[in-house]
Amino acid sequence: MKLFIQTLATLALAGAAHAQDVPTLLKAADKFRMSADNLQVETQINVVNADGTPDKERRYKVFAQAGRKSLVLMQSPAERGQKVLMLGDDFWLLMPDSQRPLRITPMQKLLGDASTGDIATMSWADDYSGKLVGEERCDATTKGSPQVPCLHLSLAATRKGVTYQRIELWLGKVRFEPLKADLYVLSDKLAKQATFVLDKPTAPTMVTEMVLADQVSNHKTTHVRYLNRKERQVPQEWLNPMFLVRNPPLD
Repeated sequence: MKLFIQTLATLALAGAAHAQDVPTLLKAADKFRMSADNLQVETQINVVNADGTPDKERRYKVFAQAGRKSLVLMQSPAERGQKVLMLGDDFWLLMPDSQRPLRITPMQKLLGDASTGDIATMSWADDYSGKLVGEERCDATTKGSPQVPCLHLSLAATRKGVTYQRIELWLGKVRFEPLKADLYVLSDKLAKQATFVLDKPTAPTMVTEMVLADQVSNHKTTHVRYLNRKERQVPQEWLNPMFLVRNPPLD
């Protein structure tokens, strides 16, 4: 009888999870990456070669703003003064010695396998729709830990200006934190596999790192670390490419 009751309870919990619609699940998952609508994120990217040796490191300051708007300031000496602006489906690269903003795509590489879209966009709920495939077992984010129950979502892009046209996403079953993702480009080729490192694996509140493993060519691993987040809404003129080409001080 006790086993029967436990089975019913397990089925009830599973049913509750599956009853969650995909937009609700994605909004919950987004909160682990973006804690406010307007955010300043200090980001560090490290590229590791296939043999485990370090390759390159870069620093970026990202202003992720409501309404699919983002501004990326490049902080490392080799790139200092360069900026990337995203307004909806439009991306521009602004060089300190140029008076014209350059149109780029969200697939434009910043460093390693981190594209402009990987850094500038942080919302799945705004850009994807899809279906809940089912419940599976996933590797925990802490090495050596047992597998955890997770929900598998299959997502399709709802607009053109996204980096990946399809995402297979796995979320924790209880809190809906992102665990891993398979990232597909327009040709439906698997481009990257992402894993997400959480601040507190047993009771996560925030993603602290995204690890991108190349599946196409160099098989390097790119670590995107979120060093600091704080709520900040930038002045509206900062989101104007013609203002940014003047190289104004942004602080």
